[in-house]
Amino acid sequence: MRHFCLLGHRVPTTPDFSLDALPSEAGRLDILCRAISAAFVLSHDIREDVRVSLVLQDEFTVQFDGPDLRNLNPDERSTAALVRTALDHREDAIGHVPAESSPGVSVSRKGFETTLSEAAADSTVVHLHEDGDPIVDVEPPEDPLFVLSDHQSFTDAEADLLAEYADHRVSLSPQALHADHAITVAHNYLDTDGFRQY
Repeated sequence: MRHFCLLGHRVPTTPDFSLDALPSEAGRLDILCRAISAAFVLSHDIREDVRVSLVLQDEFTVQFDGPDLRNLNPDERSTAALVRTALDHREDAIGHVPAESSPGVSVSRKGFETTLSEAAADSTVVHLHEDGDPIVDVEPPEDPLFVLSDHQSFTDAEADLLAEYADHRVSLSPQALHADHAITVAHNYLDTDGFRQY
């Protein structure tokens, strides 16, 4: 399973936002929706071996699971609608037990630390950072968990947590990449066995 953990620092934790104002009133949810699409969408297909955990303001985690995922289209608005529907079900999430909002999408009351620690139990944690080691120097892991932030940098507390959990801190490019582009490069790195086989 390929797992991507995305941090949304300003995304609302209630469904009270317009799908027509994602960059402004939804805390740049548009950026994260593009990243979710990059994680799953192929030409005329969906990657089923992918999971995305979208951590919202360190309060809720909306999880997308490839094997069960339905109704994901490659546009920001429909992906944001899945997030908003998940937040509609936030009251059904009891403790850390998730509430399913649509096929393959659930919401739970988990912040970054809980989401990271649970996922790290059976994954190789890869902190994507522009100042990390070149990814070509790292063997592709079997079950990677790639951790990315939105348009804001990781906070000091998040960076400290990542330093504790990360098996690798890698850079995907000599240039700083948007989250959706980073996910595309990470997929290509895994698809090609570290860029060695096409």
